[in-house]
Amino acid sequence: MTSKRFDLLLILPLAIFTLAFLILPLARLAVEAGSGPGGLANFVAILTEARFRNSLFVTLILAVVTTVATLTVATIAAQTLANRKFLGRGLLLSLLTFPLAFPGVVVGFMIILFGGRLGLVGGVTKSLFGTNVIFAYSLFGLFLGYLYFSVPRVLLTILAAAEKLDPSLVEAARSLGAGPFAIQRDVVLPALFPAMYTAGALCFATAMGAFGTAFTLATNIDVVPMLIYTEFTLATNASMAAAISIALGLITWVTLAIARSHAMRGEGV
Repeated sequence: MTSKRFDLLLILPLAIFTLAFLILPLARLAVEAGSGPGGLANFVAILTEARFRNSLFVTLILAVVTTVATLTVATIAAQTLANRKFLGRGLLLSLLTFPLAFPGVVVGFMIILFGGRLGLVGGVTKSLFGTNVIFAYSLFGLFLGYLYFSVPRVLLTILAAAEKLDPSLVEAARSLGAGPFAIQRDVVLPALFPAMYTAGALCFATAMGAFGTAFTLATNIDVVPMLIYTEFTLATNASMAAAISIALGLITWVTLAIARSHAMRGEGV
């Protein structure tokens, strides 16, 4: 078999996947978005109608806050675990990555058990203060669900980068008189930035489009995934649902492209 034929054989599965799972579905989505009663005006309505605009704004803010909080928790945890041997390290890492086994619906159910009407927090606060504190169905509850869902995924990416960091660089900075904060600012974080950009972008994209957790918790919150669902099922407005889906996809695609560019720049590519 010639090299050219072999290359074509390798490209064939990628071409089939791209056509079947990317090009054709996106093309059908675009046709649906432009063929409804509203036509291309559906895209304008996303920014001009208060319901759609507010939903997009809330989803963006929630995704940004989730990403920042996840990166903070995961970066601290990764530096604690990287290149350190201590009793219980394996158990701690297993517990931190345990949520990988749960789909979004299960995560949402766990938040309900924690902060719902019959949840643990409500029971404790009612017995202590006589007030049943409920937060599972609020933006804070949804944020906790997204955070719980995202931390292990981001942690594994940053941990892999932290374990590759040369300890001699930190020792050299310390021997030159650099304090802990200066070492973080000038040595550690710059080395972790490519992984943080990539993991943060994936976290943002997941938070923007997460449906299972939102379906379980967002009973009174119109985040974009729930908006798409209600437009398609309850309002039977498939063209509007398609337009919102395309807008959501474009936002996450731009975010991933920017993160990839920064990550490559950080690696000196």
